[in-house]
Amino acid sequence: MTLFERVFGGNDAVYGLTEAAVDAAIAANGEEKAVSFPDTAYALPCYYAVTGAKVTNLKEMKEALGVVKSLMTRENQLNDVFMSGVATALCAEFIEAIKYIDGAKPYDEPCYGHLSDAIIRELGVPLVTGDIPGVAVILGSAPTAQEGVDLVKSYQAQGILVTLVGGIIDQCQELGYKTGANVRVIPLGKDVTSVIHAVSVAIRAALIFGNVTAGDAGALMTYTKDRVPAFVNAFAPLDDVIVACGAGAIALGFPVITNDDKDVPAIPKSLIIQKDVSKFNATSLEARDIKIKITNIDIPVAFASAFEGEIIRRGDMQVEFDGSRVDCCELVQTKDASEVEDHKIELIGPDIDEFEVGSKHSIAYVVEVAGKSMQPDFEPVFERKFHSYLNCIEGVMHTGQRDMIRIRVSKEAFNAGFRAKHFGEVLYAQVKNEFEAVVDKCQVKIYTNPEDCTKIRHEIAIPVFDKRDERLSTMTDESVPVYYSCIMCQAFSPSHVCVVTPERLGLCGAVSWLDAKATNELDPNGPCQVITKEKVIDERIGEYEDVNEAVRKLSQGALDDVSLYSIMEKPMTSCGCFECICGIEPFSNGVCIANREYAGMTPLGMTFSELASMTGGGVQTPGFMGHGKHFIASKKFMKAEGGVARIVWMPKELKEQVAEKLNETAKELYGIDNFTDMIGDETIAEDPETLVAFLTEKGHPALGMDPMM
Repeated sequence: MTLFERVFGGNDAVYGLTEAAVDAAIAANGEEKAVSFPDTAYALPCYYAVTGAKVTNLKEMKEALGVVKSLMTRENQLNDVFMSGVATALCAEFIEAIKYIDGAKPYDEPCYGHLSDAIIRELGVPLVTGDIPGVAVILGSAPTAQEGVDLVKSYQAQGILVTLVGGIIDQCQELGYKTGANVRVIPLGKDVTSVIHAVSVAIRAALIFGNVTAGDAGALMTYTKDRVPAFVNAFAPLDDVIVACGAGAIALGFPVITNDDKDVPAIPKSLIIQKDVSKFNATSLEARDIKIKITNIDIPVAFASAFEGEIIRRGDMQVEFDGSRVDCCELVQTKDASEVEDHKIELIGPDIDEFEVGSKHSIAYVVEVAGKSMQPDFEPVFERKFHSYLNCIEGVMHTGQRDMIRIRVSKEAFNAGFRAKHFGEVLYAQVKNEFEAVVDKCQVKIYTNPEDCTKIRHEIAIPVFDKRDERLSTMTDESVPVYYSCIMCQAFSPSHVCVVTPERLGLCGAVSWLDAKATNELDPNGPCQVITKEKVIDERIGEYEDVNEAVRKLSQGALDDVSLYSIMEKPMTSCGCFECICGIEPFSNGVCIANREYAGMTPLGMTFSELASMTGGGVQTPGFMGHGKHFIASKKFMKAEGGVARIVWMPKELKEQVAEKLNETAKELYGIDNFTDMIGDETIAEDPETLVAFLTEKGHPALGMDPMM
């Protein structure tokens, strides 16, 4: 059979299954039955992105089958093959969506099935920064379980996000290989149709970050090809359905690498025959032009961003260092070059193998750096990176910062030879690697004697932290001569530009003014550029002529002007990586805030995903803005519209996170005590009428302020 016949045959088979599934669902539920994937603003994201139409019930799905049928052209040309592949993908989406009717949960552990919009937004930052350099879709069963697991592990060790479909899931389970979103190895499902959940990730990235208009299939496929670094590994034997699915992947720009050389002709750069499974990794990276940044660290376990979310349970840990129970801290200190011996790592105190299994202990590590361009301002920037650095170690879990840290080392890592000195090796290598422009020499001292840790924490670290906090608390937008741009997210959102100020951090929550300053010092031509603020246009909304000029240039003309302190007038754009979204709530004359982790309904009548669908993509949306969590308590938050006094609702968990600082700001600006007690949450109201009643009872200030619209 020819490639055309195999794709067309597979497409026809899946279409027939889809038609039967839709008819059966209508017979069982009625044609008005709602159908949608959970926790997404796009109902059926792939069909919506390709056609521009939302399918919300079974009747619309039945009608949509006619649109899918129109894509199934049968000319023997490659374009017809690819469009039939797209049609196969849409059919798979219909079959999978039906599984979720009435809130059903069709997937059991370890499989995930559909991934929420929130997960995709969470992946946005590491994809932009290159911590996730690519996305692998592994389909089918490897020749042996060991070969399959070795392939998965090779990608994981490079930081690549791995999704699994079919027999490879059972092979990972057979060998006890850990999977899950927290380690970026995500089993989607065992049916071939579950591959659509990987396709959906790429397509929603285009909608969320790329401002791709739903229905513009050409722009969609250009975006996924150019900006989503995905590829497919498909194990032999490939049946016609898998071949048809592969054609859909190729249409999106994702090359397919397979070891099946029977009746599957190669297509240069698109369908690649690689009979040796051990070479799938190298072949895939070359085909997608993915460059892996090699970090050689002398430790006995793997080091990759894929391990950042690894959870180590109490029963699996060898030892724990817990700053909530005993004295612990992490600190960076700038020293004179004569005081630092490069790559000197000292362990002062007992090593991990001298501790009882499962016991808690003190630890303090001090990273001393020297360099002609090093500044004390950079010290907290380095320290904030430690969380990521140590979490990238396979078998190590790090939480917290400063003197409230907790570190667990797993039994597996310990048995592999991991010891305390290896913390130093990682910190040394990463500091020198990431901050080579300002760090000439670096040494690490690791203390495990309780008395040493107590002395370092209380006599050295805490006074340093207090001094920094005092300086940061007095740092305002007016007190600095320049702001900074951040365009890291343009890898996915080409027109978005963050303007980072001392009182307004990047909307992803990961880039403060000091971070941006350090980034600029380290790479003057990089994503964070100096923006002067000398030509004020409107102080009330925070608009500057020179800021507008910078935004215009950095957005390649997509934006003309932007304000820093207004949600209604020329608000700053949002890429899609935002931690929170703020939206106007007209009944209460205020704004509601939802964070990415919140999956419920807001009084705006929209979930976070629905709010995000109209806010992201690098466009200005008056009345809505994406922002970081820490910006909520800023005195510059919506200053033009009256500031934090406009906040009328946010999820309870978020409210608790920001309560202390938000209450301080409200007390200082308005003389209000315990302001967060006046703010509604999902336990109080999810509709505007109930919310207004609560606000009236509490005497919320927003009710008496000038109308926002």
